[in-house]
Amino acid sequence: MSGCEMIDYHPYDVRINGETDVNAHNIAEIEQKCKDKTTIKFVTMGDSQRWYDETLDFVGEMNKRDDIDFVIHGGDMSDFGVTDEFLWQRDIMNKLHVPYVTLIGNHDCLGTGEETYRAVFGDPNFSFIAGRIKFVCLNTNAMEFDYSRPIPDFTFLEKELTDRKDEFDKTVVSMHVRPYADQFNNNVARVFHRYVTEFPGIQFCTAAHEHHVFEENLFEDGIMYYMSDCMKNRNYYVFTITPDGYEREVVYF
Repeated sequence: MSGCEMIDYHPYDVRINGETDVNAHNIAEIEQKCKDKTTIKFVTMGDSQRWYDETLDFVGEMNKRDDIDFVIHGGDMSDFGVTDEFLWQRDIMNKLHVPYVTLIGNHDCLGTGEETYRAVFGDPNFSFIAGRIKFVCLNTNAMEFDYSRPIPDFTFLEKELTDRKDEFDKTVVSMHVRPYADQFNNNVARVFHRYVTEFPGIQFCTAAHEHHVFEENLFEDGIMYYMSDCMKNRNYYVFTITPDGYEREVVYF
């Protein structure tokens, strides 16, 4: 028999072609690129899901810029957790001229999505340091796991408070679902935020998930949460962290 390349396997089969461990590769590049920098400029976006053309246009817009250090994709690359969805989105994002990392979203947890995410991108909880700023990236999609696992993972957060502590003075915490949103384990929302406040020089938190731009001082203590839009609406956040503070801007394309 011939023509075996035309065989289409089950959509949830987790057969991975192309690059794996994408976050680890890009984190190494981010840390090297940003070493000793005192000002860091990065982009947050998310929920690319079914909007492949818009995400490709986002990449094109980003590649016209020369002032961005890296991109954080806030999660929901897939719509149904199908293996090919992750691979299609990875291949689009890999066209970026700057490194990027991808968080896990609630849609990414459907079916065998978490397994595929781990294979393509890595552990759903991870961190990296850009300049002297630690970025703590979390799985906060508690409802997709029906309380079967501790999400958010406070053990991971405790470790990150002191891990590489001599290398960072400021912190940004990123997640797909913010506290008090539908997928978050809101029984522990205040406990979660207490951990956030313990990080050195906490600047702000970022999230996605809700398909519109908004920002809120969720716990009325001055720590802002900035929520990115979905790619359908063609915009992204630009954050600039300097020794004196930070600025943010929403850019439409």
